[in-house]
Amino acid sequence: MTPRRAAASARRSIQRLARPAGEFDASRYFRGTADLGFYNVGTDRMRAVARKIYNEHRDSWTVDDAMAFADTLLADRYLEVKFVGIEVVARYRRQFTPRLLDRWKKWLAAGHSANWATTDAICGTLIGPLLMTHPELRPRMRGWARHRSLWVRRASIVGLIAAARRGESLELVYALAKQLHPDDEDLIHKAVGWALREAGKTDLARLERYLRANGARIPRTTLRYAIERFPPARRRVLMASTRRPRSA
Repeated sequence: MTPRRAAASARRSIQRLARPAGEFDASRYFRGTADLGFYNVGTDRMRAVARKIYNEHRDSWTVDDAMAFADTLLADRYLEVKFVGIEVVARYRRQFTPRLLDRWKKWLAAGHSANWATTDAICGTLIGPLLMTHPELRPRMRGWARHRSLWVRRASIVGLIAAARRGESLELVYALAKQLHPDDEDLIHKAVGWALREAGKTDLARLERYLRANGARIPRTTLRYAIERFPPARRRVLMASTRRPRSA
């Protein structure tokens, strides 16, 4: 079966699994994304569809076939359909090469991932693993952080979270955080706070130094995410000590 025909089959499978919004209303987590559709299919069922597609084609497809499959599904307006495309590509992780990074960036820039969940799935299962096996690609995220697309900017730092958790490329993570602090988008504030929190896993003292040095310039949402793993008393102190002074 060709990737295009397999994509059509996967779409039909997801449609058959659709549930009423009252049972599991995914839209409540996606304010402001009016064009995004939901079949209200849970993650386990979406993964089962992806696993079935992969098992049927694992011996005949390459990662390029999987990408062609995903190209079709990423353009669909339904969240779950996009997810299946990403999940199938992720199962070809051993075939990932640096050339795929630009393809995934195009997905983000074209708006095919115009929501935080699809963007984060691309980062967590595709971009992050590629950057772990090819750390020489990580500096490219500096350019992504300046991109006009909100989703490319979010991916610039979410894509590095796997490395941050291991204490790798922390100089880059902190540099990108500082670069992104002035961003107006709340979804960027949350992503940066998430990345800083993960960076603190291996060096909490360094995170505290960074927050104290830059706190007045850090959005409060970012700060709240970043300090989640500090003891409660320390969190209160950091929230107070990094507050912006009131203008006279």
